[in-house]
Amino acid sequence: MEIKEIKDIEKFVDFGYLISKRNPNWIMDFRKNQINILSESHPFWKKAEKKLFAVYENGKIIGKIAAMINHYYNEFHGEKSAFFGFFDCEDNKEAAKMLFESSANWARERGCFLMRGPANPSSNYTWGLLIENFDEPNVIMMPYNPPYYISLIEDCGYYKEKDLYAFKWIYNKEILDKFNPTIDRIKKENSDIAIDFADIDNLKNVFEDFKSVYNRAWEKNWGFVPMTDEEIENMAGELKAIIKREYIFFAKKNNIPVAFCLMLPDFNIALKALKESFIPLNFLKFFYNYLFKIKSGRMLALGVNLEYRGRGIEVLMILKAIEISKKLNWEWGDLSWTLEDNIKINKTIEKFGGRIYKKYRIYRKEL
Repeated sequence: MEIKEIKDIEKFVDFGYLISKRNPNWIMDFRKNQINILSESHPFWKKAEKKLFAVYENGKIIGKIAAMINHYYNEFHGEKSAFFGFFDCEDNKEAAKMLFESSANWARERGCFLMRGPANPSSNYTWGLLIENFDEPNVIMMPYNPPYYISLIEDCGYYKEKDLYAFKWIYNKEILDKFNPTIDRIKKENSDIAIDFADIDNLKNVFEDFKSVYNRAWEKNWGFVPMTDEEIENMAGELKAIIKREYIFFAKKNNIPVAFCLMLPDFNIALKALKESFIPLNFLKFFYNYLFKIKSGRMLALGVNLEYRGRGIEVLMILKAIEISKKLNWEWGDLSWTLEDNIKINKTIEKFGGRIYKKYRIYRKEL
């Protein structure tokens, strides 16, 4: 075996698909999206750098990893840390060791004292390693990995830093009815708050509102790094083709956003039918699944500005999400992810009938 830098992004991405195709529950993002986020033209890399490594055996790739330094993250948190991500590997401990050692050496040379991950490439995108429940497919924009990745990473000296929870919520009228008195009180106490759908005909303003809440609502959260204007504009461009009015809404006071919620149907159900092929038959399968068979969705984010917390606004947002999911005929919803020590929001979700059904982990290692 030998390890070396790989500059061919398409070849780097394609190995991930070779691994994922072996597991029917692993649904990867569109290949072009993977290539886009790793390309230097992506706005994330304006304040970050990376090096891609691959391990070869008999001329074939058997493992890959990205070593990254997010300078924006380090400035924001006052750290000298690096990240690993986009990790895929055969069940080969020696290959994994070579990948992690090369990544660590690269980070040390640049003055970093610790490495954490997996981050693809930060908490604003896809991150975490699946550690519980490998029997259900991953929902949109959430990771999946074989169980053996856990031992590959931990055998290289990485240990848990933080776990992330994914909740499954199934509509239960009896549970909701129990909260009617509390909900009525919260609505009265927040009579100055209006919940408005996004004006998707003016996406630029929508994402300006999104940015005004997003970067404030999470600024004290562990692992958070603000999204730059360019990143938010890029995300708006990616979502433009699939976003609908019902998927993003705001809580506003005097027309100023103080909270937001972003939801999406679980397009992974349709992607599974497509299988990364755009031949006419598969394309028809994609639209058939998209139009008729998507019966679940994901709440990607729910944020409330600090000064408006403790008023129950998050409850009003969850209720609105439930109302929308019913109209869309979703049979269940994924709420992910939350930090394991965000006790308040986790208990709120559980009170409304949500249960933890998947767990993800962020690892770290001192260099």
